Amino acid sequence: MISSNKLVFGLDTFGDVAYDERTQERLSYSQSIKNTIEEGKLADQLGIDVIALGEHHREEYAISSPDTVLAALAMVTKNITLGTGVTVLSSDDPVRVYERFATLNALSNGRAQIMLGRGSFTESFPLFGYDLRDYEDLFEEKIALFNELLKGEPVTWQGRVTQTLENAQVYPKMEEKLETYVGVGGSPDSIIRAAKYGFSVMLAVIGGTRYVLINTLICINVRRQNLARLFIQ
Repeated sequence: MISSNKLVFGLDTFGDVAYDERTQERLSYSQSIKNTIEEGKLADQLGIDVIALGEHHREEYAISSPDTVLAALAMVTKNITLGTGVTVLSSDDPVRVYERFATLNALSNGRAQIMLGRGSFTESFPLFGYDLRDYEDLFEEKIALFNELLKGEPVTWQGRVTQTLENAQVYPKMEEKLETYVGVGGSPDSIIRAAKYGFSVMLAVIGGTRYVLINTLICINVRRQNLARLFIQ
């Protein structure tokens, strides 16, 4: 787990499909994924703290299953933290997400990290059969279920947009709680939600001006008392 007492230096990539510098031809998806593995190996050798892989389901990006690529990196690296940026929880199954990252954590000797988010694009929703009208409810319910799964205990859960579980055990078990972040695009409500579950946040304001971020920080400051009440409860 990364210590909060030191400056952390990391890299992130969406697995962009690049062009060959010599021929100017577009690289294959296979080569693009292999390049990501080589980048991760080099980052580990150079002492970079973390590498985070994004999830997209679009023509210009090669990585649609970041945890699979991270599992390959687990086999060829020793120290670097292996994370996502982000895992689109809204259009995924929290149980399967837990299982995949528990597996990654085992393969990497505890170096797995997950960043949950709703994604900056929405192509995964229709692709996996989700209705965009449930956009808010999907993330709200799935992050709550994921939080229960992280406890490592049998889960009983009544779902509306997720499955219903009755005293369900989920495997493999993790020896330590998975380091979990929430990727936030500037919404104060998203900060409050992450705090409710004790998750760290990563601010990723990728659009608009600096005033968007400033306004977000002001709103967070104004809501400090409400935030404190969440922890008290």
